Amino acid sequence: MDLYEYQGRDLFARHGLPVLDGGVAETPQEALAIAERLGGRSVVKAQVKVGGRGKAGGVKLAADAAEAQARAADILGMDIKGHTVHKVMVTETADIVEEYYFSYLLDRANRTFLCIASTAGGMEIEQVAHEAPEKVARVPIDATKGVDAATAREIVATAGFPEDVADQIEAIAVKLWQTFVAEDALLVEVNPLAKVADVRVGVGQAPEAPATSRASTVLLLDAKVTFDGNATFRHLDHEALEDVAATDPLEQRAKERDLNYVKLDGSVGIIGNGAGLVMSTLDVVAYAGRHFGGVRPANFLDIGGGASAAVMANGLEIVLSDPSVRSVFVNVFGGITSCDAVANGIVQALAMLAERGEAVTKPLVVRLDGNNAEAGRAILDGARNSLVERVDTMDGAARRAAELAAVGA
Repeated sequence: MDLYEYQGRDLFARHGLPVLDGGVAETPQEALAIAERLGGRSVVKAQVKVGGRGKAGGVKLAADAAEAQARAADILGMDIKGHTVHKVMVTETADIVEEYYFSYLLDRANRTFLCIASTAGGMEIEQVAHEAPEKVARVPIDATKGVDAATAREIVATAGFPEDVADQIEAIAVKLWQTFVAEDALLVEVNPLAKVADVRVGVGQAPEAPATSRASTVLLLDAKVTFDGNATFRHLDHEALEDVAATDPLEQRAKERDLNYVKLDGSVGIIGNGAGLVMSTLDVVAYAGRHFGGVRPANFLDIGGGASAAVMANGLEIVLSDPSVRSVFVNVFGGITSCDAVANGIVQALAMLAERGEAVTKPLVVRLDGNNAEAGRAILDGARNSLVERVDTMDGAARRAAELAAVGA
């Protein structure tokens, strides 16, 4: 789950990291109240989970509370790269002297954690890495050791942060790692981490409380945080941070049924067991679809190992609820759950959907392989459902599903 910037800022504050005082507003009037509390100049920032806000006009300075209200009115409702702005964050301004970059993330390729730090902040780190790779430090983090004072000093030295702020960044590095671990995050990114002139900061205070301390000259002026969804059971408070209104309705319904579903933009519904198999299926369907006018997969749906009738029914219901779906490709490799159980699940699922008044009207192409495949195929053949077409090979089934989707378009 990705957080909005204001949510990340509040999270950092709760963990005692130095951030600017501010608040979030959904109306210009709320922005006015926050700016009046802050006093003086403020910055109004669109809250969307996409980059390029500044270039799109989603970040504005305001000289006083009245101007903050006006800027909020301008920004709320904006469309930024397909994302509508429903909230703005209003914070104090800072006199930035230097901008840096700092992040912790899960490095899947090397099966470790990684710190990426740079003295060239305020711009896309990918651009910095391309144009000036020597300015980007990559320090692997030992998961069993974490980031202690010694590791923090190594990070600061490797990145080449200035000596006058080294101690402060070392302290931030330790505390930001503690935040990363405590919240089961996959990413915490600060861009920019900034050296600023003397400023009030809200360190570890409640987000709406008046800030009173005047200490740090290094502040976290941005917050990008991604949580590990697999750890949600340990963080019941994270559920309140999810923006359900912005979630695709089909993805939300699938989540409620414990299904791993991601909406895509094609017309072939995909159901498979195992993430690797489903990913391969997406590729095979996309390749086959090139022969039928560019037909593409409509979704990613992994029903896992237990392809029971109820699970299959829920999966079919979700996939068939997508109006863009013209055909469905069910691709199952029998393992612990045998193919005959899967076939029975498909037959029973179609009956269950009919009983719910949600009779299937779009063609299903089914490929079964693995444990008890022959028995599973016999069950499907015996059901004699005119909408179910069995194909023995993955490539052949993908091609047939793409063909049917093209015909039904």
